[in-house]
Amino acid sequence: MRQGARILLVEDDRSIASFVEPELEHSGFSVRCAYDGLTSLKEAQTFGPALIILDIMLPGLDGVGVLRRLRQDGSRVPVIMLTARDTTLDKVHSLDRGADDYLTKPFDIEELLARIRALLRRTEGDEIIRVADLEINTSTREVWRVAREIELTAREYELLTFMAKNPRRVLSRDLLLSRVWDEEFGLTTNLVDVYIGYLRRKVEAPGEERLIRTVRGAGYALRGT
Repeated sequence: MRQGARILLVEDDRSIASFVEPELEHSGFSVRCAYDGLTSLKEAQTFGPALIILDIMLPGLDGVGVLRRLRQDGSRVPVIMLTARDTTLDKVHSLDRGADDYLTKPFDIEELLARIRALLRRTEGDEIIRVADLEINTSTREVWRVAREIELTAREYELLTFMAKNPRRVLSRDLLLSRVWDEEFGLTTNLVDVYIGYLRRKVEAPGEERLIRTVRGAGYALRGT
């Protein structure tokens, strides 16, 4: 399990959220909270969590509705559902709609942490890299942006993967050329610019957030907001 994995905690009971959030942070996670369903959908896109803890009883759009929207949009982020109702029907209903696990309130924080670690180990077995709403599965070499699969050439894939493994870091053209093209003889840094252009056309569809940033005089960085 990687240190600093991002967790989105969706819980309208602020007393529970104020207890769980510091416990997760103390265990090494980066945590963001949302207190209603619609806000949680926005945070799932902008924060790019590795895992979501999702309460069923939420104002506006309930947790099952949030889960349905996430899965309809193509998100495969692991989701642990929380509810005060310990019924088989609730569990089956949530799992049928794509939940990965289920906990009934009140729950023991150590049990929650154990389930989080288990799900993250399973996900990391697939070697998924996430930057904002972009997902790269390095086992299958599949690239997704929400529900949209992105077809890349081998070189485009290597370039995007190297940038995703170094999120937010400004990468110079010389560095990208040496790592992605392995300093092949006779190549110039202009080739990097050409391939960045290819990636932008494929990764950043109209209406989607820009992820590939140009840092004038320095290089490129892959990051969300």
